[in-house]
This record gives sequence, C-alpha cells and structure tokens, in this order.
Amino acid sequence: MDKAVGVIGLGIMGGAMARNLRDAGWAVTGFDTDPARRAALAEAGIAIAADAAAVARAAPVLLTSLPKPAALQATAAAIAAAGLPPRTLVETSTFTLEDKLAAGAILRAAGHVVLDCPLSGTGAQAERRDLVVYASGDREAIARLAPLFEGLARATHDLGAYGNGTRMKFVANLLVAIHNAAAAEAMVLAEKAGLDPAQVVDLVASGVGTSRVFELRAPMMAARRYAPPTMRNAMWSKDLKVIGEFAASLDCPVPLFGAVLPLHAAVLAEGRGGEDTAAIHAVLARMAGIGEGQGG
Repeated sequence: MDKAVGVIGLGIMGGAMARNLRDAGWAVTGFDTDPARRAALAEAGIAIAADAAAVARAAPVLLTSLPKPAALQATAAAIAAAGLPPRTLVETSTFTLEDKLAAGAILRAAGHVVLDCPLSGTGAQAERRDLVVYASGDREAIARLAPLFEGLARATHDLGAYGNGTRMKFVANLLVAIHNAAAAEAMVLAEKAGLDPAQVVDLVASGVGTSRVFELRAPMMAARRYAPPTMRNAMWSKDLKVIGEFAASLDCPVPLFGAVLPLHAAVLAEGRGGEDTAAIHAVLARMAGIGEGQGG
C-alpha cells in the first residue's frame, strides 16, 4: 500500500505514533492547533500541514488523536467539505459512542471510510510501540491497514462492528482506573508499614499481585514524582466521565470504579491536573498522614 499517512493531533499519543510511523518508513504529514507541538514534530521529520483538510489532501490514510469531541467534529466537517477522493480515517481518541457515530456519519456521507480504533496504552507505551489497537468498522479496511498498525502498535484486534472498539476501550479503561488506585493504596500501605517503597515495587512486580498499571505507575509513586505525565489527570477526567456515563446507560453496577471517582476529584482539587494519574498516590499519602506526595 502507499505508505503515506496523515496524523491529526500531535499530543502525547499522536506525536508518538507519528514518530514511530516515520521510523517504520511512512511518509507522515501532521497537524496540531498547538504551534509548539507542530514545531517539535517538524524537528522530528514530520511534514506539517496548514490544517486538517491539508493533511487529508496529502495522505489517503488519516489518524486522529484528539483531546475533545468538538475537535473531532470540526475535523470531520473540514475533511468532508474538502471534496477529496475517498480517504480512510482511523479515529483513535476516547470519546462517547455518540461522538464517534456523529463524526462517522459526517465522513461516510462524503464518501470516506471511518474506523473506530481506540488504543490501549499510555503515552510512554506509545513511544515504544507498546500499544494495542481495538479496531472496529470495515473489516477489509482494517485488514488492509495491517502495515500501518504494525508501525505504531504491538497488536491489533478486529472487534467487528463500528463502535465496538470504543466499547472495549471503556472496559479496559475501567480496569486501568481501578488498578491505578489499587497501586496507590498498596504503596501507601507499604510506606505506613515501614517498608522500602523501591523494594516493594520490585517484589510486587515479580509476584501474582502485579498489573501492567502497577509496573508503570508504582515506580512514580515510590519516588513521589508524578511528571512527566504519561496521562494527565485533566485528560483522564474526560475518560472517567465517559466510562461512568456508559455504565449508567446500561444500568451496570461499577462499585470499584465508583470508589475511584472521589479520589480523582481530590487530585484535581489539589491542583494536580497537569500531573500523571499516579498522583492519586499523593492524595492517599496525605490521607494516611505520611506527607504530601511531591509533584514534578
């Protein structure tokens, strides 16, 4: 296939994917509304376009990694209005099903193919291509894009109908939220018990109680350093809200997930929106009376 791809949204995830695809031999054109991100990616060898429509003119395959639903709708409208030959758009953001369906309808009406492909993984995992793609939509398009997915992820799964990727992402992120809080709770308990936090990280990681989230975030908790973020708390708030609304729409009880929400609210109330979600450890440490976790 023609190894030309456009990446719209060059934040933590989108920027990492753009770099990895470039390293895998793809000609990458990108756009972001943030001038600093555009400059950083230009230095990394990514061609920068003037806007989303210009990206779509430059490449037949597009990846979107966007922070807000409004950005997705605006991007879909701009591409649909550009009068281009059929494009395939791979939407990787975490939004509601309604947002994904609305954007898909706009693009399909203009003759384009749209795939719902949320990602399992953090920014740090994106940098080392340790992502899992939850692909859904046109099966022929998913199969055709296998070389693209191989350039940015370690595994891709076809979940069938458009929207199933997002449903799977909600399930996965519910577990991420619970595991993150559980890791913080365990690390605070260890410190209260007088154990060496660094040793606890190593021993839990080698045993049955570990998780990928623990292995990623417990070292940050042990060091009480919550930056640089692999997922900012301010962005995580959006994901938590979407998961909660999805579960409520299905009348599905999620008591453990619900227990995470006030702790995350406390993280934001302490002004830690720009820090990694590992900063939930700081809240629990303060509650336990062992001192406030150190940011930065």
